[in-house]
Amino acid sequence: MNVNGKPYRCIWLEADGRRVGIIDQTKLPHQFETVSLATVDDAVLAISDMLVRGAPLIGATASYGVCLGLAEDSSDATLATVCAKLIQARPTAVNLRWAVERMRALLAPFPPEKRLARAYKEAADICNEDVQVNESLGTHGLQLIKKHQHQEGQPVNILTHCNAGWLATVDWGTALAPVFKAREAGVPVHVWVDETRPRNQGAHLTAWELSAAGIDHHLIVDNAGGYLMQQGKVDLCIVGTDRTAANGDVCNKIGTYLKALAAAANNIPFYVALPSSTIDWTLQDGAAIPIEERAEDEVLQVSGKDKDGTVQLVNIAPEQTRAVNPAFDVTPARLVTGLITERGVCEASREGLLSLFPEYR
Repeated sequence: MNVNGKPYRCIWLEADGRRVGIIDQTKLPHQFETVSLATVDDAVLAISDMLVRGAPLIGATASYGVCLGLAEDSSDATLATVCAKLIQARPTAVNLRWAVERMRALLAPFPPEKRLARAYKEAADICNEDVQVNESLGTHGLQLIKKHQHQEGQPVNILTHCNAGWLATVDWGTALAPVFKAREAGVPVHVWVDETRPRNQGAHLTAWELSAAGIDHHLIVDNAGGYLMQQGKVDLCIVGTDRTAANGDVCNKIGTYLKALAAAANNIPFYVALPSSTIDWTLQDGAAIPIEERAEDEVLQVSGKDKDGTVQLVNIAPEQTRAVNPAFDVTPARLVTGLITERGVCEASREGLLSLFPEYR
């Protein structure tokens, strides 16, 4: 996607052919800054501190993290250590383990002296595949948007939660890929953007992406979605997912479950957009998905720009108040109208997923 007229992916190989460039998403929307990762520890920090986030981008960053670790030492012991360190960076997004395991399985048979070049090639392949998958996903999702256009020339009102745009992937995004495709196709859309507490990814990232793309949108507080659905102002919901169980249960940013309940109560379609790499075929249902608990300060503090243009972090609760901060929740498949994948749209169920991915039977 473009930033100030310049095309960007969310991760890239630097000119020296070794270091890896990323967009520091913790600085958005007030500052656009890039960071160079030089070591595997840099990659781990970027993932754990959410300079990069979104399941597909976490996986892509982890794949390059393997490269950065092997650039220092490509021995068997280092390969094992690097992979273990990356997998521990964040527990919920399955793409992290998927990418690391893919790298390890490919590289382990190679002699140490040949691993590094092959690792960089595989990491680039993972990134390029992600772009192709997400663009295809967007094409399938566009057909759903067209289906919900009630009148020619009238915008389709879409509600989304968290950020599942191009910043959550290498490019295009998941939940927002159909929105970007709609703009390309001249289909008018309007997006209701949940602020997405506690890290405000909707306010900071989704709104920034839509603004840059010139797509009509409004920011709403997280608790406004149900009201807008009651008022007939939402045509469909599209969200992303960090891990999808084999039965179609989806794990996404905390608050997604409440949106799905409200959509079901108001007969509003609730779609989940996902590349197949986020499907965890080893989990029978969402109850087994590990839910990441993050730091209390994410709830107790917010960041923003003051009237002088200074970005500040401020406390919003009494000093004695503690906070609990689960980062994700699980939406049962029964509340999901359909899953949008790179191979098409299917029912949120084991049979639905297997109809598109029969190789997992």
